[in-house]
Amino acid sequence: MKKRHFILAVAAMVSSTIFAQNTFTLSSANLGGEATIDQEFNGFGCTGKNESPQLSWENAPEGTKSFAITMYDPDAPTGSGWWHWLVFDIPSDTKELKAGAGNVSLNLTPEGAIQSITDYGAQGYGGPCPPPGHGLHQYIITVYALKTDKLGLDENANAAVVGYYLWNNTIAKASIVAYYQRKE
Repeated sequence: MKKRHFILAVAAMVSSTIFAQNTFTLSSANLGGEATIDQEFNGFGCTGKNESPQLSWENAPEGTKSFAITMYDPDAPTGSGWWHWLVFDIPSDTKELKAGAGNVSLNLTPEGAIQSITDYGAQGYGGPCPPPGHGLHQYIITVYALKTDKLGLDENANAAVVGYYLWNNTIAKASIVAYYQRKE
């Protein structure tokens, strides 16, 4: 009886490891559980470098025709959160965005990728900058595997419109969460 339980336990561990290795996964080489001054916005009273994090993903599901990436702060005191980054029409053979790719003037995103308007009112990455004394905010960075090559939107699309098109075309998504609190 003990031998059978041991074999079942080992089989369960092996199968969970095998399945976990094949899941759609997002990671970052330079962003851990907390954002840093490197990612912090430069403006609105913040003095960071406003550098988007390096992102890489693996195990996209079959049928993926493009990717999109968003960064969202649900803790912003706006009633609707705050969209920090919207990138879409990323070709399906892409598996990484380099650090700094959110700076549209550097042209570090793959050809054809579009960075649209954030809640800062500009294209590209706008880093964390919570209000002073507001405590920790969570920043959810999500990569979406999409069933379409192009969303049919341009760089002037706002977050609500981009979100609607993502919702209609998502096959799978993977996220990482970083926290940030403004230094006073």
